[in-house]
Amino acid sequence: MNARRWLTILAAATLLALAAPPLRADWPEIQKRGSLRVLAVHEDLFFSLKPDTPPGFDRELLEGFCQLHKLKLEVVPQERWNTIIPALMDGEGDVIAGGYAATETRRRLIEFTVEAFPARKVVFSRKPHRVIETLAQLREEKVGTVRGTSMEEGVKEAGVPLANIEYVTSGTLPAALKAGTITAAVLGIEHVIREQRKDPEVQVGLFLGQPGLQAFGLRKGEAALKAVLDEYLENVRKTPTWSRLVVKYLGEAAPETLKKAREK
Repeated sequence: MNARRWLTILAAATLLALAAPPLRADWPEIQKRGSLRVLAVHEDLFFSLKPDTPPGFDRELLEGFCQLHKLKLEVVPQERWNTIIPALMDGEGDVIAGGYAATETRRRLIEFTVEAFPARKVVFSRKPHRVIETLAQLREEKVGTVRGTSMEEGVKEAGVPLANIEYVTSGTLPAALKAGTITAAVLGIEHVIREQRKDPEVQVGLFLGQPGLQAFGLRKGEAALKAVLDEYLENVRKTPTWSRLVVKYLGEAAPETLKKAREK
């Protein structure tokens, strides 16, 4: 799907939101149904859709939420990120999850909970290639990204020429970097931490934009669902559970690394 098609989807979703109220499934309806329907693309760090694998950070959070409220977690798999907001607006699910960044573009269309995980885009490359330390250097690179993601937004906002952007499928950026089909890539800091653990040749460059957050996406106007999810997430952050999950999926050094990424 090209950029023009994605803009068309965003425009259509905006018109739908303005023209008619979205299909609602606020908290009382979810309780009555007995299940929380979660829209997610497979992402092994945050929301795995594969059997016999760790469930992922967000999925474990939502499993705890559902257990607390005696709900069934009903996963509604999505193949691509750029169809997930239309699916939410069409009422196919109640919540978007899976390391979903709360960008300004997305906030125009949907609501977000409070932070589930910190977000910061970072440029990375692989030895023996140079460390990318400036925007000018980044614009000279063959930069890999995935369509429909906040990473794509970050690459374009950084002014990388369209001719220097190489689109790959989700989850294949490190492999493309290793193969040499791209010379730099942009991912969330959490993914780069994980890649460095697996491949010591990975090197971190400059951060893009300001610190942000990843959260659960909701339709606008579902205040009761947002309130109960916000309360749950805020309470989890006060317990050891959040740090335990960070260490489980990213390693012992990850909490301190994430703290530094938010401060720069």
